[in-house]
Amino acid sequence: MNLVALREKAEHSKFYRWLLSQGLNRMVPFNFPHKFRVEEISTNHLQVVLPYRKRNLNHLKGLHACALATLTEISSGFLLISKLDPKRYRIILEKLEIEYHYQAKMEAYARFEITDEWMEANILEPLKKEPKVSVPCVIKIHDRDGNHLTTGTARWQIKDWKQVKTSL
Repeated sequence: MNLVALREKAEHSKFYRWLLSQGLNRMVPFNFPHKFRVEEISTNHLQVVLPYRKRNLNHLKGLHACALATLTEISSGFLLISKLDPKRYRIILEKLEIEYHYQAKMEAYARFEITDEWMEANILEPLKKEPKVSVPCVIKIHDRDGNHLTTGTARWQIKDWKQVKTSL
């Protein structure tokens, strides 16, 4: 099953959201201990939860700053790659900035939303003229009580795989 088909099934099925969560946690070994959970997904938005559990806590018993930063990264990156064809476009994190507002003492929710118009204007059209684009994605993380925990900007570099040059 391809990524788009899985995303579509996960929109309406708790089982497929669980399956998608498992995939997110296993595809990137660094994510596995965090146990991120996809709570909502559609064509234009994604909400991911960082559980309040011992492995995600810092020395003050709050959610660790790096776990919150990773939540910012995966919520934006996964939605972008699910809207782009991963066989055609390479997406790589270029820069990650996080501003911390409130100590996280319960599970945290990251929600990222983009429209097809935003994708067209910021990614697809510019890629017709330039070999790569750099897009900032702003993600606000809140706890279940609505406290604003962080504001993060994940800047993603996107280019056609034909433009990727690698060396050993």
